[in-house]
Order: sequence, then C-alpha cells, then structure tokens
Amino acid sequence: MRNARTTVLMTPDEKADLEKRAASMGVSSGEYIRLAVDNYEKISPGEEAELAALVEQVNAAIPKMHASLDQSIKTLEELHEEMDAFLREKGIRK
Repeated sequence: MRNARTTVLMTPDEKADLEKRAASMGVSSGEYIRLAVDNYEKISPGEEAELAALVEQVNAAIPKMHASLDQSIKTLEELHEEMDAFLREKGIRK
C-alpha cells in the first residue's frame, strides 16, 4: 500500500511539462515520477559505453547523410528542369 509522500517543488512550467509528459503516456503525474525513479540509473556501464559508441557512429554518419540528401536534391532539381523543358518542347506546358 502506498502511503508515504514526497513533496517536489517545481515551477509552474515544469509542472505543466510533467503533466504533459504523463498524459502522453496515459499515466498520472505521480505514476510518471514513480516510473522515472524506478528507471533512473538503470543503464549499466556496458550499455552506456555501447550507447556512446552508437552516438559516435551516428554523429560520424550525419555529414554523409547531409551530402547524400544534398545530392538527391540536386538530382531532383535537374530532373525537374529536364522534365519541364521536355514538356515545354512538346507543347504540354507553357
């Protein structure tokens, strides 16, 4: 039976954020806090190292992703210009 209380002081904005997060999970703000406390520091050192390695890999991949997206945009723009010229040539577009 839950009958022990802890008071947590926060700003109105923090409380609103807490209630919004709890509502998004379909739980009360008290249950959200209990879940957060239960799961705090549950990442093992091995998991933390693995996550750090994954973050490093993602960060390394981001410039390549940007370059790929930039190239895709360039290709699509060129295709759009070619298609526009073709349609104008055939009298379909003016």
